[in-house]
Amino acid sequence: MDTAILRNRFREQFGTSGDLYFSPGRINLIGEHTDYNGGFVFPGAVDKGITIEIYRNGSRKVCLLALDEKEHNYVEFMLDDSSKPEEHWACYVFGVCKELEKRGVSLGGFNAAITGDVPLGAGMSSSAALESVFAFALNTMFAGGRVDKFELAKIGQATEHNYCGVNCGIMDQFASVFGREGCLIRLDCRSLEYEYFPFDPKGYTLVLIDSCVKHMLGNEYNERRESCEKAVAAIATQWIGVESLRDADYAMLDSVKDLLTDTDYRRAKYVLDEKERVLAVCDALNEGNYELVGQKMYETHWGLSRDYTVSCPELDFLVETAQECGVTGSRIMGGGFGGCTLNLVRDTLYDKFISKATREYSLKFGITPKVYRVVIGDGSRKL
Repeated sequence: MDTAILRNRFREQFGTSGDLYFSPGRINLIGEHTDYNGGFVFPGAVDKGITIEIYRNGSRKVCLLALDEKEHNYVEFMLDDSSKPEEHWACYVFGVCKELEKRGVSLGGFNAAITGDVPLGAGMSSSAALESVFAFALNTMFAGGRVDKFELAKIGQATEHNYCGVNCGIMDQFASVFGREGCLIRLDCRSLEYEYFPFDPKGYTLVLIDSCVKHMLGNEYNERRESCEKAVAAIATQWIGVESLRDADYAMLDSVKDLLTDTDYRRAKYVLDEKERVLAVCDALNEGNYELVGQKMYETHWGLSRDYTVSCPELDFLVETAQECGVTGSRIMGGGFGGCTLNLVRDTLYDKFISKATREYSLKFGITPKVYRVVIGDGSRKL
């Protein structure tokens, strides 16, 4: 990212210069709807994110300038304030400050300017990048870096829970803080143990296609979570030690099939299938077998579409188009019902695929999809 505009605006607003920090957005290669089932996710930080310039101002006041906000882009609050700012984007910074202070960090006031190149609404977790960049910067500036990375990720998650009204898991903040260039991270959502796996797909491009739709739905997320919980409850009547679908296998699930609706059974089976796919992708990455990685991406998509039923016609169309073009792997990325597909594309097919997908999608749905090439990069850092 070119930081010249950020530096100029900071100097114009605050009359001085500060230090630059960056935190990335993320993709998740595989492992969808597994987090609340005690399973694995497979995120990686990307080369797009949030950059800030920040400087201690010697007071108790926080002054924030958001370059990408068209209105209400300047906010001030005192570190001693008990109520959060009215502007939603500033609540993320306010929350990070409060969560750091809960952990014994003695903050001072600061001036900060914020900009980013992670697309909003594309499922790359711009909010987690915003939380992570301030947690990392303020920890560096006021605590000498003594708060460890895990705690920084938890600070971002707690900010979402306590100040922004989103009861999220920890994957997004974890990936933003822990990202490593050329690696994806297998995160165990039950134990929070993690392991890096090589991701260096020479001859391939990783690209997101944004469907530019988000279907407004009601209680679908909770319904799917309840389906999984019903399956666990049924299995637990016959098998000791089953606390989540992470603990179950196909024989256990089949033994209670008659106790479940077909919908609940298929949703639980998807979670077990996804657990197996994640482990297969671990082996494939260690072997550099990106064709197998792509095959598992397709299997995940159609499992999400047909069994977990969280896809939509627009996303299915984009994945079908990818298959028609011979794309190595494609799947919905995120919770579902809209957003992006994640595609692993051979470089020799890239132009043909993007041209066909954008043209035919536009003709069918009257929407021009957005295209974002991404590269796996490092996590939170000082520039």
